[in-house]
Amino acid sequence: LAGAKKVTNKATLWYVPLSLKNVNKVLEVPAIQYARKEQEDEGRKRYEEQKLDRLETKQRNGDAIVPVMGPAEPHTVGYSQSSLIHLVGPSDCTLLGFVHGGVTMKLMDEVAGIVAARHCKTNIVTASVDAINFHEKIKKGSVITISGRMTFTSNKSMEIEVFVDADPFVDEPQERYRAVSAFFTYVSLSKEGKPLPVPQLLVESEEEKRRFEEGKGRYLQTKAKRQAQLQQAAQP
Repeated sequence: LAGAKKVTNKATLWYVPLSLKNVNKVLEVPAIQYARKEQEDEGRKRYEEQKLDRLETKQRNGDAIVPVMGPAEPHTVGYSQSSLIHLVGPSDCTLLGFVHGGVTMKLMDEVAGIVAARHCKTNIVTASVDAINFHEKIKKGSVITISGRMTFTSNKSMEIEVFVDADPFVDEPQERYRAVSAFFTYVSLSKEGKPLPVPQLLVESEEEKRRFEEGKGRYLQTKAKRQAQLQQAAQP
């Protein structure tokens, strides 16, 4: 309304080119000309960080979100965890019959939002998303299960881990596999849009305690990175 513009979202996306004749073959990427050497160095640094993150994520891909049988206590992991099952249709896919990345991200964000809303019982919004790692392609006709669970809460934010598992249904002998995984961070807001305190996550099992500590480490790392960026932006 004031006519001023400001940055609302910022992200770095990574793509790989695939052969049109053999969709499992990754092609070489043509080199680009950089405007300055620093631009290449910054991009290479992000690339190396992304490789490490994908490697760490693959090590967690044996994890599964098991449905809770019976009632669960409020603010526990089992109380808010949620799942969504979706049949992949033609409108979800590219011309070659594989799911668009944006379709998957939207479904993941919906599940993460349900988890956050169940935990807080307030208005919630997405604050950030750690790298969404697409481990395997998803074909048209697959049934995908998107599952989310709370892993960590700070005073004003909550981290939710989301998995996408795919079941190839049509003429495919392949068994269920982990296709995508990511961590979403949400914040709780009042009706006026002001940040609200987030209820503390009650961890019960040793696995939940371990995931909570890992989430705390990611939270502190992200917080330090943002502070460094703010300090860098403030420098003349």
